[in-house]
Amino acid sequence: MKIIDRYILKTHIGPFLFAFITLIFVLILQFFTTFADRFIGKGIGFSAMAELILLQSAWMVGLAAPMAVLVAVVMAFGSLTTTSEMTVFRASGISLYRLMIPVLCAALLLSFLVERFNNIVLPQANYHAKSMMVDIARSKPAFGLTENAFSTLIDGYSIYVRKFDDRTKELQGIVIYDGTRPQYSTMATAEKGIVDFSHDYQYLVMTLYNGEIHQTGQPDHKSYRNMSFAKHRFVFESSGFGFVRSSGKGARTDDSELSANELLGVGNEFMKRIVASEKRIQMPLEKMELEGELQSIAANKSMYNRYMAAYHKKYALSLACFVFVIVGAPLGVLARRGGFGVGAAVSLVFFIFYWMLMISGEKIAERGVVDPMIAMWMANVVMVGTGIGLVVTLSGAVFNTSR
Repeated sequence: MKIIDRYILKTHIGPFLFAFITLIFVLILQFFTTFADRFIGKGIGFSAMAELILLQSAWMVGLAAPMAVLVAVVMAFGSLTTTSEMTVFRASGISLYRLMIPVLCAALLLSFLVERFNNIVLPQANYHAKSMMVDIARSKPAFGLTENAFSTLIDGYSIYVRKFDDRTKELQGIVIYDGTRPQYSTMATAEKGIVDFSHDYQYLVMTLYNGEIHQTGQPDHKSYRNMSFAKHRFVFESSGFGFVRSSGKGARTDDSELSANELLGVGNEFMKRIVASEKRIQMPLEKMELEGELQSIAANKSMYNRYMAAYHKKYALSLACFVFVIVGAPLGVLARRGGFGVGAAVSLVFFIFYWMLMISGEKIAERGVVDPMIAMWMANVVMVGTGIGLVVTLSGAVFNTSR
């Protein structure tokens, strides 16, 4: 059996490596295609671009590994069935369950490695990738501004540009929301404008033409002022000319930048706030105070669900390597002939179904419809149930007649 176990594992190595490398290449190509127009011609060095792509590829590893396992298992067991080796194993008294054991053990080890990667490497990579994107956007205005979308490249400001000319640096259809002053909020609109750096490269200067400025007093909204202008300048502090790297010591708050333990810690903090608010609403309160506590509970529950969904997703997605062996082995026997094309197609269909369940679980968890743990493990439970059902069916009928 040791010889057979090694042989079974050997048949998986080639398809797994091929599928994994292919998937990583496709995902990187998709990422670069999406952001190519924002990189090329913006004065960003090749080394910076290469580093950013490398950092962005980190999340691709956690996604490609489970799918590569599914492709490899479907192809390997399909090949064993096609070459009648499965029939020989069956005639020798070796069941499909037994043939899956070495693959399940290898997948369990891979799941552990993916989990470590998702909790140690991925959060750091996501944080540094986000920092690089922010640095590039701040030091290269053409990179940070996106047509027909709001940009937050400058702290406290939200900038909308309908059209942007890279060559002339001319903007058209500009809307700027200024939230830097607590006394009043400001919105500026302009037909066109020009964005550039000051001579010492310490400031970003946006010159607007033919527009209006609207100011509303905060927080009571009792005062309002409207001004028209033919020419007006907004001056923002910039990070300096060229590519300026952040210190990397900023706080990590996004759930994609946190490890499982950090996500659990944040989730527990929100739960403490919920419990404290629930205790307060049991005491006599004024109507406004009660409404404030209820709103606080709703907001904290939403954040708690979000971080706990991310916490369970890290483990659920990692264990998908193990789960896909359970469903992939019987699928390979059913697929039989077809080679890589059929194996990849069948795997893609099941992976899309799995990913739809995972995304749906994440959404309903964040909305508080279902407990985050149940929602995020739902996809794995469905896949395991499907795989076990297929294995039982094949062991009784299809597997006996495979040839």
